[in-house]
Amino acid sequence: MELGFDQLQNAPAFRFDIVVKGATTMQAVVVADMALFLQYRVGIQDGPSLCAARLTANLEQNVEGDHVLTAADLRGLCERRAAAEGKRTEIRRMAGRRASTGPEPGDPRGGL
Repeated sequence: MELGFDQLQNAPAFRFDIVVKGATTMQAVVVADMALFLQYRVGIQDGPSLCAARLTANLEQNVEGDHVLTAADLRGLCERRAAAEGKRTEIRRMAGRRASTGPEPGDPRGGL
């Protein structure tokens, strides 16, 4: 559960509660360098979900200590977004191709 963030120099520090059933709630902080957000043209509003994903991955790998959002995390987001946009573009292109072939036979819009 994201609790908010504090600003440390040029790096927001996102605070999270780690809740595990049957265990004491712990707190963790994930630090994100703002320069990376600018470099990859990622909005700060994506910070909490990116940091939560980084924290989850670190916890699954039993990483202790500092949790830091990396360039690879932001690059991964950009790659996923580009792939999704590519899929949307291909779907639009294919839909346009189907529409330009005219009505199918038996189609009430004028097919034979």
